[in-house]
Amino acid sequence: METDRIPFLDLVTPHTELKGELAAVFEHAVETAGFIGGPMVEDFERTFASYCDTQHCVGVGSGTDALRFALMAAGVEHGDVVLTVPNTFIATAEAITQAGARPDFVDVHERTYNMDPEQLRKYLQVECSVDGTTGRVFNKRLGRPVTAVVPVHLYGQAADMDLILDLAERFGLRVVEDACQAHGAQYFSKRQSSWLKVGSMGHAAAFSFYPGKNLGACGEAGAVTTKDGEIARKIRMLRDHGQAKKYYHDMEGYNGRLDAIQAGILHVKLRHLTAWNERRRECAARYQELLGKAMGEIKLPFEPSWSEAVFHLYVVQVKNREQLQKHLGEAGIGTGIHYPIPLHLQKAYRHLGYTVGDFPVSERVASQILSLPMFPGLTYSEQDRVAQQVLDFVCGENEGVKVLPVERRRLAVKL
Repeated sequence: METDRIPFLDLVTPHTELKGELAAVFEHAVETAGFIGGPMVEDFERTFASYCDTQHCVGVGSGTDALRFALMAAGVEHGDVVLTVPNTFIATAEAITQAGARPDFVDVHERTYNMDPEQLRKYLQVECSVDGTTGRVFNKRLGRPVTAVVPVHLYGQAADMDLILDLAERFGLRVVEDACQAHGAQYFSKRQSSWLKVGSMGHAAAFSFYPGKNLGACGEAGAVTTKDGEIARKIRMLRDHGQAKKYYHDMEGYNGRLDAIQAGILHVKLRHLTAWNERRRECAARYQELLGKAMGEIKLPFEPSWSEAVFHLYVVQVKNREQLQKHLGEAGIGTGIHYPIPLHLQKAYRHLGYTVGDFPVSERVASQILSLPMFPGLTYSEQDRVAQQVLDFVCGENEGVKVLPVERRRLAVKL
């Protein structure tokens, strides 16, 4: 029996390979005492803005900071309702409440796991009314204005932004993309007849550079991208105690600055992101082929024609998820669950009054999803082992479904 463990995520190898370049960043910071702000932050902001096809990037302390500041700068006010999905990490909803608003949810699409535009349409048309004088949208049940929507590009795949943006324009909503898992993902917009980068479509977008992300720092870090200069200006003040310039405070703000060393590290890694993402797509395509033998027993990721995902996670659905996770663990294969309890059923949001059954797709998905190993350095032989163990479990070891060791050709990347 093979004993080498296959990790769910390998963060050691890429940092070892880039050790010299990363060490040079630290040495430069020490030699210049450039720890807060300065050229390293500005260089990364400029380069990442260009990478995302936006005019502005503002580095901040975390992805949560990025989303909170983006909402505040986009005009979300205390007491507003901001719409998002239940199938996401809690930071999405935390940022909404920390901006003074109330999160409300619409369900996800059963195949993409992202915000279902049809459910968003139903929410706005059925649960809301439009004030005849101001044109503002109000939630009839809550009596509060609905001012923004936060689509989450979950697992590295873009939400269906054309439909979401159409509805947002119709109902006067601000759109802030949660792009924390989708660095480099693309969406084909029929509205613009072109491929667009995630982070360039809404009024603003939030990115996390937590170490496990496709583009990860060596600590906490985040950024906001936007084409709106006024939003960028406000975020620059919010991240630095509301300062327009040193010791001149136009507003109360936060200590949410991007550390200069982390910015330098991200600048180094950004040069490799395209290749890393392409490798993730190749791994995903290979998983699709290997695990396609068990399509009746396992649901594989779905990539629509309008999406070019970057597979921050490779997530499958199986009915007996816990047993499969245990089986893989015993075989030395790491896995993850993202996320086991949808937000509307978390204790932290019990006061919002949701119950089981309110968002059935998110609830069903949360009970069946399992994330398989996915990282740029994942080898063919490691994928063979993962796939064979999954097939053994879902099809039965005596069913004759085997992964052939000769499958070594490079697969077409598009799923």
